[in-house]
Amino acid sequence: MVQGNTAGIAIVGGSGMYALAGLEEPRELTIETPFGAHSTGLVLGRLEGRDVVFLARHGKSHDRLPSEIDYRANVWALKSLGVERVLSASAVGSMRDDVHPRDVVIVDQFIDRAPHRAATFFGQGVVAHVSFADPVCPEMRATLHRAALGCAARAHDGGTYLCIDGPAFSTRAESKLYRTWGVDVIGMTNAHEAKLAREAELCYATLALVTDYDCWHETEEAVSVDALLANLHANASLATRIVREVVRALPPRGAGCACGEALRGAILTAPEAIPTEARRRLGPILARHLRLP
Repeated sequence: MVQGNTAGIAIVGGSGMYALAGLEEPRELTIETPFGAHSTGLVLGRLEGRDVVFLARHGKSHDRLPSEIDYRANVWALKSLGVERVLSASAVGSMRDDVHPRDVVIVDQFIDRAPHRAATFFGQGVVAHVSFADPVCPEMRATLHRAALGCAARAHDGGTYLCIDGPAFSTRAESKLYRTWGVDVIGMTNAHEAKLAREAELCYATLALVTDYDCWHETEEAVSVDALLANLHANASLATRIVREVVRALPPRGAGCACGEALRGAILTAPEAIPTEARRRLGPILARHLRLP
């Protein structure tokens, strides 16, 4: 943990959300991680009376592709600040007729179609297999849904997020295929964040902000940059209001979920066999499970 700089809740902003309006006493921090640089400066401050940290996933100037983001560095840095909960705001395309642009979806499942990105902290001398059947924190998801309704959002409770590599959007054939899988929204980032957050024993939830219908919808135009940007800007204000309400309403982390115990029984490597370098690399993640040098 970084001495003197802590935050219990992290907000990760996606496309269109590069700062957190209303953050009081903001101060920016950079943390050196074993996995490289996090996306941009971590902005700590107070929101609704609580200590939070904001991270722009793609950088403040949106200069990182989804495949260029070092998700491990981002999550490791948040964990080192004492973060226990991560709220992700993410732009997505809709894969359903009844999920319209500018709706929000409170995601509860993921399908990962970008499997070549680094999405685990483990390996290189330490093996762990966490449970990921239910990848979203149920307590955070319920709070997020209530907050969205309270902000008069058209909110869908539950949904499957299909994560693709990008940066190109889908072909029409791909989009129609994905629809047969029963997915609800499509994006390029959240599956990896969610996996790493689970390994780091962090609560994680996604506020999926719909910008378009991908390209499957026969009566809508294929995704255009102009239409996407217009909806991104329209969604940004709503996202900020919902985030503030979630931060205000979240109860203290307690018995509402098991996210904070994700590594219990998951580490298969005998403690005495874990190399010193692996212990150092995974310090904030393994600290309470191993006696670290």
